[in-house]
Amino acid sequence: MPSSIKDISIIYDSINENNVFSSGDIISGRLILEVAKETKIHSLLIKAKGKADVMWSEHYGNTTVVYHQKEKFFKLEHYIIQEQKGTGQDYQTLLTGCGETYHSVVAPGIHEYPFTFQIPQGNMPPSFKGAHGKIIYSLEAKLSRSMRVPSKAKTAFTFRSKADMEFPQLMEPQFGMKEEKMKVFTSGNVTMNINTERMGYLQGEGVKVMVEIGNGSSRTIMPKFSLYQKQSFFARGKRRVYTKKLIKEAGEPVSASTCQTITKVLNIPNDVSTTILNCKVLHVEYRLKVYLDIPFAKDPEIKLPVVILPADCMFGQTVPT
Repeated sequence: MPSSIKDISIIYDSINENNVFSSGDIISGRLILEVAKETKIHSLLIKAKGKADVMWSEHYGNTTVVYHQKEKFFKLEHYIIQEQKGTGQDYQTLLTGCGETYHSVVAPGIHEYPFTFQIPQGNMPPSFKGAHGKIIYSLEAKLSRSMRVPSKAKTAFTFRSKADMEFPQLMEPQFGMKEEKMKVFTSGNVTMNINTERMGYLQGEGVKVMVEIGNGSSRTIMPKFSLYQKQSFFARGKRRVYTKKLIKEAGEPVSASTCQTITKVLNIPNDVSTTILNCKVLHVEYRLKVYLDIPFAKDPEIKLPVVILPADCMFGQTVPT
């Protein structure tokens, strides 16, 4: 028998040109229900939720262990229609916050039910999808009828954290030093000193790296630069790490028995995720890696932390140029 519920969907209204929401914002929209014939509804519920979910599997011989963990940030519920206990034909109604009264018996056609939620205040992580988990914010609807499988709808919306700018170390210069003595096929030694202007950067900004290289070896060496993302997932006391290289560039070669200072700017992609450390089951971090490619020798390397903040963060107004 064909279902009397033809379609159920959720539409929400954008509040800015980027169509993103932050803590404290109001998210409003409409739940749209299309029915083919007169239908009695037991309940019609809409929720706003924020959660993180990670999962991966590991193999130990013939045994496979699945690691799964969730973290909930908030859940808001609003009943548009809820059958009340009582008698008579018209008791199955709910008075909404908009002042509308909806009956549990729905006529054929398309019906729109407005809703409004305020996203809770708090330090919640941004929307993110990674290798073994995700942080998702969504609107979900559930329509229940007697002796029928519930009809459901779901749509995700993008949540952006309000950057915490109360960390002065984000503005402090970063330094690193490395010295390596060559062995076997290469003689001499090499030194590398690197520095960056600060630790914190905005999406789309350039990370300026200065490298002083002392090549006391018998080989020409090539400085190389990379910026990579490190995703960490946590479940049942275990940790799974996934790294993703965002940028890889090379500098000018440095000849044997010479010293040279090289400046390189690595441009952070505009669409890369911001740093995420305020989630129990999922972290997103960034590292700047500078290393010297030396033929037939171990490549010395230095890693420095990079914190990425939203592009429109007020932090950008205080960044020196």
